Amino acid sequence: MAISIRLRDVLPLLAALVLVVLCFALPPIYADEAEPATAEAETTRVLIIDAGHGGIDGGAVGSSGVLEKTVNLAVAQRAQALFRFLGARTVMTREEDMLVGYREGRPIRENKNADLYGRITLLGEIEDPVLLSIHQNQFEQEKYYGAQVFFGTTDKRSEALAKAMQESLRAGLDPKNGRVATPAGKNIYLLYHAKCPAVIVECGFLSNAREDALLNTPDYQKQIVAAMAAGYYTYRNGEAN
Repeated sequence: MAISIRLRDVLPLLAALVLVVLCFALPPIYADEAEPATAEAETTRVLIIDAGHGGIDGGAVGSSGVLEKTVNLAVAQRAQALFRFLGARTVMTREEDMLVGYREGRPIRENKNADLYGRITLLGEIEDPVLLSIHQNQFEQEKYYGAQVFFGTTDKRSEALAKAMQESLRAGLDPKNGRVATPAGKNIYLLYHAKCPAVIVECGFLSNAREDALLNTPDYQKQIVAAMAAGYYTYRNGEAN
């Protein structure tokens, strides 16, 4: 008999698991040492954790001067540690401050194109992937804030994943966040070309001073990762039913 799991049931459980991990100060660099905690590790599903930008491509610049690539990688490393602790199979597109497929001396534009192609190529080489790409938002006006999820339209399962992620981010970070999961246009290369469930999580706005400060703190990054995990497993439960 199938067991139904609601988001409000999942969030407290994941929060408790995260607190256990954090009490022992499990840092991302020890992710390889974490023992799988669930049967998830027995499946072929692989979660591709993508830290956007990197190296010569800094991405958005926060009001504090922080570069988006730095926040993306910090959140991605925490995500890998938690998902592996929960038993998921994971692969990182990058684990250091460098573009994927970067070549010294090559023009910047060519390196950026090679980076996008390298990330898509990685997706194609892995059986049964799900793409979780981590980014930060920016806008000219400082007043805008809040996490938002964008999804690819090539694989119809992306929408369900995005909606679950968006709801868990709203519930876990800011109940007043009225943003909704949104289909990505052709201009978002990674989502347009991903032939698997694929989402980009814009964790918040670096252009908003308050949110910029939060996004740079380990505690808030852990909250983001816990919410993403809740959304991911809500989505997986929906697939099973």
